[in-house]
Amino acid sequence: MNDESYIQLTLEIAKRGSGFVSPNPMVGCVITKNNKIIGAGYHQKYGENHAEINAINSAVESLEGSTLYVNLEPCSHYGHTPPCVDKIIESKIKRVVIGTLDVNPLVSGNGVKKLKKAGIEVKVGVLEKECTELNKFFFKYITKKIPYVTLKIAQTLDGKIADESNYSQWITSAESRKLVHSLRAEYDAVLIGKRTAELDNPLLTVRLTEGRNPWRVVLDSDLKLNTDLKLFTQNTDGKTILVTSKESISKKNKIKKLSGLGVRIIFVKRNGNGNLNLKSILKELGILEITSVLVEGGSEIFSSFLKQNLFDDVLLFISPKLLGTGISAFSSVRINDLRKAFRFKIKNSEIVGDDILLELTK
Repeated sequence: MNDESYIQLTLEIAKRGSGFVSPNPMVGCVITKNNKIIGAGYHQKYGENHAEINAINSAVESLEGSTLYVNLEPCSHYGHTPPCVDKIIESKIKRVVIGTLDVNPLVSGNGVKKLKKAGIEVKVGVLEKECTELNKFFFKYITKKIPYVTLKIAQTLDGKIADESNYSQWITSAESRKLVHSLRAEYDAVLIGKRTAELDNPLLTVRLTEGRNPWRVVLDSDLKLNTDLKLFTQNTDGKTILVTSKESISKKNKIKKLSGLGVRIIFVKRNGNGNLNLKSILKELGILEITSVLVEGGSEIFSSFLKQNLFDDVLLFISPKLLGTGISAFSSVRINDLRKAFRFKIKNSEIVGDDILLELTK
């Protein structure tokens, strides 16, 4: 096996930490000696050992003279755990191959410098694109201090997310819905608007697959949502967040009732059009160390993120059904000139059950 093959292996191992290591990145590590793997590990849970330490601890023979492969530059600073580079140097590892540098200002190149200073041979940039893609949530969060935002849309062939009576269960197949539950387990938070909360009364939890539940964020400008909604009454893990306007601070009784249900309330300013300021919301979620948000609707929310260019990509599930009338995914986007249309790139496409899933980027 060559360097690329071993880095590819670190990527596969790293994915096992998905949903459990945030706001840290997903990292996998493989150690080889005399062309055989003698140790491997990944970052399993936030606050616990990093991948390199787990790999070193798993080694079945002396590490002296070995090669360590890792998809992200080893840390060189004290955080919840000691610096990984110190342990690598102490273990007398001869060579380190790194997928990509860490964009965290506390690391960014410093890990490599420290390893080289200790006389260790270092190679950087192996499968760099793939390594960056794996940790796209972390890279955006650590540089912009706001979460990575994905719009998740389920629609008919003619772009409808619900019929004229707002009925939408179910547009897509059971297989697509199961995949969405897997996505919820990967993203730190799921976000919906007031209308979706009222119409669908969703739980926004992970039920059709294994995985941890995300934060559940609902936007309610005037604090008018009924406190009997499942988002509030079944908030046993305390991960429901309600975002409302600063003017709603005066609604003491409603706030007290929601707080009693364990709901975290965030107050933000409004835009000039009276809607909640999305950028302020993302900044507040960033403060809570939420690195990724899956926006699940509805139409007004999708439209707002699109018009304000506050999203990173779109996951578009298209069902082979046709309504001809109903609620469009971007109902409040009004562009009369085809030359000014929003343009996307198709990054990936696949068949999921009866549906097509398009991964779109800007």
